[in-house]
Amino acid sequence: MATNQEKDGQNPSKKPQKSGSGAISKTKEPAIIRGKPKSGRIWKSQKERFATVKKSVRGKRPTQHLAYRDEIKQIKELSQSIKDSKRRENEEKRLRREDNKRRRLENERKSEIVQIIKNPAKLKRMRKKQMRMIEKRDVSSLNVV
Repeated sequence: MATNQEKDGQNPSKKPQKSGSGAISKTKEPAIIRGKPKSGRIWKSQKERFATVKKSVRGKRPTQHLAYRDEIKQIKELSQSIKDSKRRENEEKRLRREDNKRRRLENERKSEIVQIIKNPAKLKRMRKKQMRMIEKRDVSSLNVV
């Protein structure tokens, strides 16, 4: 059964929201149920950009405006610290990758079995497949008898 207010088009439970660029909505809208993403990465969540987190306030009292500015400053500091930490982590990962690559190459070189070819005529007799296996090395650092 509908009440008289609902018949007139007024719904007491739903209040009209202000629509304007300066208005901040205090109520959070319920999360939209999203379907399965096309990429198949269901563990990924919808992220909010820092620019959309807080909107500007116009026509407020100076005390409210100062509090708002402090809040904006905190949000910017937080975003900057997050960016810095991500940048630092990426730099550390990059350095670690380079170090591992260099160490792996050194270990590979140490474990190689080296055979010096003193007779250049041997190279001419070799097949193509054997020639592909040959690599030049600096033998001054190797202790080969």
